[in-house]
Amino acid sequence: MNVDAAVAAAAAIAGLCTGVIAMLAFRWSERDQSRPTRSSLHTDAVLPPGVDTVLSVLRSSAVVLDEGDAVVKASSAAYALGLVRGGKLAVEPMLQMARDTRRDGEIRQVELDLPRRGTGRGDALAVSARVAPLGSRLVLLLVEDLTEARRIEAVRRDFVANVSHELKTPVGALSLLSEAVMDASDDPEAVTRFAGRMQTEATRLTNLVQELIDLSRVQNDDPLEDAEPVRVDELVAEAIDRCRHQAGTKQITMAAGGTADLHVWGNRGQLAAALGNLVENAVNYSPARTRVGIAARRIAAPGGALIEIAVTDQGIGISEKDRERVFERFYRVDPARSRATGGTGLGLAIVKHVAASHGGEVTVWSSEGQGSTFTLRLPEAGTPRGRDRSANARTGPDGRADGGLDDEDRPYETFTTEHLPAPEVLP
Repeated sequence: MNVDAAVAAAAAIAGLCTGVIAMLAFRWSERDQSRPTRSSLHTDAVLPPGVDTVLSVLRSSAVVLDEGDAVVKASSAAYALGLVRGGKLAVEPMLQMARDTRRDGEIRQVELDLPRRGTGRGDALAVSARVAPLGSRLVLLLVEDLTEARRIEAVRRDFVANVSHELKTPVGALSLLSEAVMDASDDPEAVTRFAGRMQTEATRLTNLVQELIDLSRVQNDDPLEDAEPVRVDELVAEAIDRCRHQAGTKQITMAAGGTADLHVWGNRGQLAAALGNLVENAVNYSPARTRVGIAARRIAAPGGALIEIAVTDQGIGISEKDRERVFERFYRVDPARSRATGGTGLGLAIVKHVAASHGGEVTVWSSEGQGSTFTLRLPEAGTPRGRDRSANARTGPDGRADGGLDDEDRPYETFTTEHLPAPEVLP
């Protein structure tokens, strides 16, 4: 009996110990669960109230780092720029800035050139990085992409430099010629000769200023504000009439043909200026007693029909290396010849912007010594493309309209002057 009582007492003591141990284990588990872990620091809960919302609406790339340089929060733009990889800030200069700011609490800012990830291109990504403390343990990094701003600034500087140079030439010539007229006041023949030169330079200066105004207008104006269906036949006739005197002086035959009664949708004045520039270039760069042809046709394309207006000449042609740049402002294949013909180097740039703003494009095919064909493609009036694409046209980095057709580099046999109808021979 005493043995049974001892066993029972031992069992009771063992049960009591087991209960105490279980209770202590439960309490210990609760305490461990409530203790903040390293992984819990990398959640949005450690951010000050409202910061997450603010970072989500910022245009800049945002990265929040903790005291261990781990990324607590990063915007999608930061990942797109390649700033964050594997939960770490991947740009060492920015990481060092964050550490320095965490140490002394000072705000820092620097501009950096970063390599483009996965593009294979040699150009760098220009960014501005700003680091500031966020609370007692966090650091905020804001990164602004400056690449496009720098590109636009470079274009602006080049444009101003080119304009200054182009204006300086006729202005300087006028200054020298005016001095020559004063010195030759007693020589009527010399005065007449110098006055003629002054008139030529003044005309060149006037043309340059006018084309600068035209270029500014086609870049800033919305072609749909004054848009209307425009007859292609009328545009061609106006372009021929504009160049009638120059063609007649060089005994150049001009021929117009192709499909009749075609219409495009857009600003009549801009379209007339664009086609006129193409025809004028064809005449200016063609030898005497040659032919210039203008032909139009309708082609099928996804989203609606397009109207192609091709201007073909039998001139000097354009080399392959120059074809990529002929639509740049102030670029001249032959500067001496261009100035001799009174060219400003802006005509094809105007054509490119007019085509893009109307939802179309302009392309060139050329062979040295055989001539060139410039083709203006525009949406046909009355098609969905004619209105919708014009309304949404945007120019890309390369100057082409988004959604533009690819250049197939075909020789445009349909538009050669040999296939045109009986030409209009100018006197």
